[in-house]
Amino acid sequence: MKILHGSGIHSSVMHFHVRLLCFWMLFSLAFSANFTDLFQPFWAPDHIVNEDNLVKLTLDNTSGCGIRSRRNYLFGRASVQIKLIEGDSAGTVTAFYMSSDGPDHDELDFEFLGNVSGEPYLVQTNVYVNGTGNREQRHSLWFDPTADFHSYSFLWNRHCIIFLIDGIPIRVFTNKEEEIGVPYPKNQGMGIYGSVWNADDWATQGGSVKTDWSHAPFISAFRSFNIDACEYLAESDGTVGKCREGGLYWWDKPALNSLSLHQSRQLKWVRAKHLVYDYCKDTGRFNELPRECLS
Repeated sequence: MKILHGSGIHSSVMHFHVRLLCFWMLFSLAFSANFTDLFQPFWAPDHIVNEDNLVKLTLDNTSGCGIRSRRNYLFGRASVQIKLIEGDSAGTVTAFYMSSDGPDHDELDFEFLGNVSGEPYLVQTNVYVNGTGNREQRHSLWFDPTADFHSYSFLWNRHCIIFLIDGIPIRVFTNKEEEIGVPYPKNQGMGIYGSVWNADDWATQGGSVKTDWSHAPFISAFRSFNIDACEYLAESDGTVGKCREGGLYWWDKPALNSLSLHQSRQLKWVRAKHLVYDYCKDTGRFNELPRECLS
């Protein structure tokens, strides 16, 4: 987006984003749906407790567990508030993600990598398109995610995917399909998931620290589930075409084709202070960096 400093255009764009932020806040307050209206267990329902829309996902030495949305969506915004496992969470992963079905699936990930007591959590994000991922970034957090609930969101439209924590962008994946031929998730409806599981073969210090089951059960709490997105239905319904058609929804507005000036500054701060791994910088892993990293 081109910003003309010192002009009415800059002022109007900034005012638009302020109004949009207010809209998101009002939406969260007014349209937080009941958990059972939006979600259902998909794995180990006996490890899931719903206490008046406060949903606790439990991992022990018998099983993890997971929830998924009752519907799939194509473009829009999905968010949840999560309070992560307290104390020694080494080897565990709490995930909030979107995914389509099948081996050639699209997927957007927040994965919270547990650690030993006193060490910080890391959040790993990833983007899969047509079954191919390998686009990991890892960030430290500027708060203790086990002390209180914090908001984690995906904003997904035809131009970009924005990962947000408490409204602050930590990552942007831009649609460069027409520009340089990098595939972009735009055709497959995705369900919205939450899960807790054991990943001590890789999650903590590369798998060198294993899960200590004497600290089980490990519990992550989810609440304030919000979905403002286009529901993806069968082709015969016609809604799929409606989802793909630009200009119908608030996330299609031109101002959301990229970050605002304020958001760009926030992202720059996050990258400078909290980015600890970026696949685009890993020349040891890739003989040739992925194309999206070079433009």
